Amino acid sequence: MIDTDGDCAEWTFPAEPGAVRTARSAVRGQLHGWGLDCLADLTALLVSELVTNSLRHATGPIGVRLVRPAGLAGTLRVEVSDPLPDPPRERVARDEDESGRGLQLVAGSSRRWGTRPGVSGKTVWFELAVPG
Repeated sequence: MIDTDGDCAEWTFPAEPGAVRTARSAVRGQLHGWGLDCLADLTALLVSELVTNSLRHATGPIGVRLVRPAGLAGTLRVEVSDPLPDPPRERVARDEDESGRGLQLVAGSSRRWGTRPGVSGKTVWFELAVPG
């Protein structure tokens, strides 16, 4: 864990299968600490999808960051970073496909989402509305 002070929490996980479970647990714990249990299930699910994508395609560490932006009251921003520079591509999964629905789930469940290049790699982010 790097930082869990105030309105930002971030962690770095090794690119290993246990990273998904550990990231989910860290996110749930932080949201509980912030009194945002109402967002814990959805946030943990979406983080699981993005960390799984990173594990499938990247070989380096995976960063997870939760932010409650001061200028965007009522918003939780979640970011997942990895060292692969290529942005993910949303695709339409067929009924028989066993994968390929993660970004659809993120897009359909979040207020907004997107990607941005980083110094080394990329970040996929999404925003959820925090109930008033």
